[in-house]
Amino acid sequence: MISPENKSQIVTDYKIHEKDSGSPEVQIALLTKRITELTDHLRTHQKDHSSRRGLLRMVSKRNSLLKYLTREDRNRYLKLIGRLGLRK
Repeated sequence: MISPENKSQIVTDYKIHEKDSGSPEVQIALLTKRITELTDHLRTHQKDHSSRRGLLRMVSKRNSLLKYLTREDRNRYLKLIGRLGLRK
């Protein structure tokens, strides 16, 4: 779970314009944060299969958003994966 302070910080870091809270960049950044936290959780709790299923759904959602961003604006996609440190 992302704390409200961390979530607002991520939104302000990745927003495109002043009132932005749902652009693909913000959604991908939030999903990436949740994925990293859940991955750490699953390293200590290997048998937590329901959380593993949630992790796979988040990874799939992030992948879909990245594909969308690639189709719409390749430069924004390249900039975002560079900032987040994703391998693509």
